[in-house]
Amino acid sequence: MAGVTLQLYTVDAFTDVPFKGNPAAICPLPSDVNLDDDILQKIAVEMNLSDTAFIKLLHKSDSFKESNTFGLRWFTPKDEVKLCGHATLASAAVLFGKLDNKHDRIVFKTLSGDLIVQREGQSIHMDFPVGTTVKEDQSQHEQIVASLGDVSGISDIVYCDSLRYLLVRLHDGWSRGPPGDGYQSDGGAPYDFVSRCFVPWGNIPEDPVTGSAQTVLAHYWAQQLGKNDFFTRQCSARGGEIVVKLRGDRVELLGKAAFVMDGVMKL
Repeated sequence: MAGVTLQLYTVDAFTDVPFKGNPAAICPLPSDVNLDDDILQKIAVEMNLSDTAFIKLLHKSDSFKESNTFGLRWFTPKDEVKLCGHATLASAAVLFGKLDNKHDRIVFKTLSGDLIVQREGQSIHMDFPVGTTVKEDQSQHEQIVASLGDVSGISDIVYCDSLRYLLVRLHDGWSRGPPGDGYQSDGGAPYDFVSRCFVPWGNIPEDPVTGSAQTVLAHYWAQQLGKNDFFTRQCSARGGEIVVKLRGDRVELLGKAAFVMDGVMKL
């Protein structure tokens, strides 16, 4: 491994403004570099962002410019995850904006199956599997409510087994978002719903903008609101806006990205 040099990019996803949205580290792996999982995990720990994504060429004849299908893996500082929306968006942004990929449509082979990503104007359009939710039974519901402490604002609790997300719905209009974080977009349009996401099991106290969580929220809110298209905001301190569309067993996410840093890591 000595002497290996890797290109790394830091990209803020679900925003077009630096220092907003959710930052991800993106590492395209050259075809002649084969790193074991322990090294990939150590790189993610070194980057210390919510997710570090590794783009992998699938065949020796492939290239980041000419190919349209790639492998993609995501690591938090603690472990590998099954799905990460913001790092997928950031990976596509790197392929399109930094590595001069010639295609408008690319496919990522992942632990969650094939993820299709396309250019759409200044945004990136992603096609993900839906995060199906089920209502917690009453005994579990009571235990969860008790563990959350202040229960005055809770109106519903559902669970997504495939992604291990617990969705806690607060009473409409009840919020504990960061100070000054409103419910209107920068353009004045109202959001269909707002959310926050906490991932303590991944050593992420609060994730700034979470694409995978939006696949769960889309399934839940489609049943609640009787619609399939949403404009939503994740109300972390950094914040980010996402267009979310439920299409059967798939969820389409639309967002932008801002390049923040290019660098080199020497192993």
